[in-house]
Amino acid sequence: MTTHTPPSPEEVEAMDAYSRTVVGVAERVGPSVANLRVLRRTRGGRLPVGAGSGVVLTADGFLLTSAHVVAGRQRSGRAHFTDGRELSFEIVGSDPLSDLAVLRADAADLVPAELGEADELRVGQLVVAIGNPHGFAGSVTAGVVSALGRSLPARAGSAVRVIDNLMQTDASLNPGNSGGALVDSRGRVVGINTAVAGVGLGLAVPINEPTRRIIGSLMSEGRVRRAYLGVAGGVRPLPPQARAQFEGDSCVEVVEVVEGSPADRAGLRPEDLVVEVDGTRVRDVGDLQRMMVAELIGATVPVTVIRQGRTLKLDLVPAELATA
Repeated sequence: MTTHTPPSPEEVEAMDAYSRTVVGVAERVGPSVANLRVLRRTRGGRLPVGAGSGVVLTADGFLLTSAHVVAGRQRSGRAHFTDGRELSFEIVGSDPLSDLAVLRADAADLVPAELGEADELRVGQLVVAIGNPHGFAGSVTAGVVSALGRSLPARAGSAVRVIDNLMQTDASLNPGNSGGALVDSRGRVVGINTAVAGVGLGLAVPINEPTRRIIGSLMSEGRVRRAYLGVAGGVRPLPPQARAQFEGDSCVEVVEVVEGSPADRAGLRPEDLVVEVDGTRVRDVGDLQRMMVAELIGATVPVTVIRQGRTLKLDLVPAELATA
């Protein structure tokens, strides 16, 4: 006969504390997460074409979700909330290259979620996912931050970009969780769930300064403008003779230059090693990608490259990345 040792008071208290935290997060953030039904306009009316989750940004109806949830032409939909309300929404702006979209619901008294700071997270930290997997509204799962700095390729038209600094979590995610909230133990939204990569392996777009800028652009302009150079590259070790001049031990090697692009007009060539752009050290493709902000479009930007052992300065004028 098997005997079971009862849990110690310390173990019971630890489990109670964990439960209280998850319950508190669910009660605080649950009213700010909507179940989205996505509809497509047709001549005969509107047809359901998808579902997902959304997070309330402002009391007057702005919601944040994943771009792939509302992808396609002539999309609108209905947002269902835990208080029983069902509201129509329209798409304000969508950015497939970050997998974020902003919606506007017909409301004036929604409960906005508090946005946190994903850059403060540590691996192993408790997180709670709130969303609508398979249409089951207000579902809550809990887990930990499994890893940071993951990446996922994204495409918009002919433009391809890597969504970087994604968070990996083992909090259970399923279809329908996309666009929902990943929340820290203080009830702050630190990520927008974006992908299910496998059992116990979910990914979320972090809420940080770059994504706040994207959200702001979507709310105010309905789109995100990015600079474009016209190069394909990869990480390469910095030549030993250059390490005394430049910090770090890596740079970006130009693999391909698009004909007629800003990089082509500036004189960049395959096998050039890019070490600085606009005075900022470039160590990998992610560094280069993060610098391609709207402010650089049309501006003359100095680029430092190493070509056959010689350091060269080139002037480059980025164009706007076309995503249509």
